[in-house]
Amino acid sequence: MSRVAHLQLLVKKSLLALHIAVLLFGFTAILGKLIELPEGPLVWWRMGLTTLSIVLIPGIVSQARAMPRKKLLRLGGIGCITAIHWVTFFGAIKYSNVSVALAALSTASFMTAFMEPLLLNKRIQWLQVGIGLLVIPGIILVGNGIEADMITGIILGLISAFLAVLFSVLNKREVEDTSPMLMTFVELGSGFLLLCVLAPFAFAFDPKMAWQPTWMDLFWLLILAVLCTTIAHALSIFALKKLDAFTCNLTINLEPIYGILLAAILFKENETLGSTFYIGVGIILSAVFLNVALQYLRKRRRAQDL
Repeated sequence: MSRVAHLQLLVKKSLLALHIAVLLFGFTAILGKLIELPEGPLVWWRMGLTTLSIVLIPGIVSQARAMPRKKLLRLGGIGCITAIHWVTFFGAIKYSNVSVALAALSTASFMTAFMEPLLLNKRIQWLQVGIGLLVIPGIILVGNGIEADMITGIILGLISAFLAVLFSVLNKREVEDTSPMLMTFVELGSGFLLLCVLAPFAFAFDPKMAWQPTWMDLFWLLILAVLCTTIAHALSIFALKKLDAFTCNLTINLEPIYGILLAAILFKENETLGSTFYIGVGIILSAVFLNVALQYLRKRRRAQDL
């Protein structure tokens, strides 16, 4: 197999892994709606169960102990960002609905076009910025297509999108010499520890906040932890090894599409959201396909030049 063919195969595998991860991430929002726990306890259980599931992998703890301290601290910091991202994301669902939260999360592509060059010392790719700008009118239409009491959900969703971009770009700097599962274990374990530290403050703020899941909640939490977190997170990190953060985040914009379609089927959310909302979502989807087409043309041109 030639070097070009080998690289193309790796890229195809990375894209496949990313799309499977995105599909699982899309189902995450549905589970966030089904689980009755508030966003804080929900993420605490999610990260705790996920960490527990990875601990069962032979040798994973010893690998984490052997990791250089600076590397461990960097991954731990990324894990804390991930925890806050999930709290704001599920908070967006609780304060609005699945469709609104996912639409706000789709602004990640626009943010990545600026944050990736800033954090990774790269030149700004103005073509990527232009594609990312297409998301702005989409999110404006989404905001105009919802009721006023859902604005808090939009705000939390935008914060969640910013944090998602931040940990994705930072992960890009760490994936070269660390296995995806080890990174997942360290990051999510660190996020779980952060939430353990913050839990007493949350309880003091709201003593009536529910922390104990029902049996049905526990069932959904297990699916959320294993399929939509452990496996999905590891697949997304694997994809980052061969794909740039912008492509990853713009592909992850398919997550709102999957989630919104599922929400329409399962929760009939389409009956409460106007046509303006779905026009905005359509614009976001157009940006996704435009990026895919341009990436394909650029890779094909590079292959012809080699």
